[in-house]
Amino acid sequence: MNVEATKLQLMQSLLAVKRESFLERLQSVFDEEFTDLWSELTEEEQKGIEEGLAQADQGKFVSDEQAMKRFSKWH
Repeated sequence: MNVEATKLQLMQSLLAVKRESFLERLQSVFDEEFTDLWSELTEEEQKGIEEGLAQADQGKFVSDEQAMKRFSKWH
């Protein structure tokens, strides 16, 4: 089974889950995976991501459509 098919199967299974305890355990797996990834980034990369998220929270971003239009001359 390829990755995309596995993702779809997992999403379908997740939608059927009724037990909150299971969802909490699953969330902890995702949290752990993200934490591991985050710790592998350099301090500079972490700061860049945090700055980008802060800018997005403040509405300081360009939509995908605007970016594509702006950079279409290089496409």
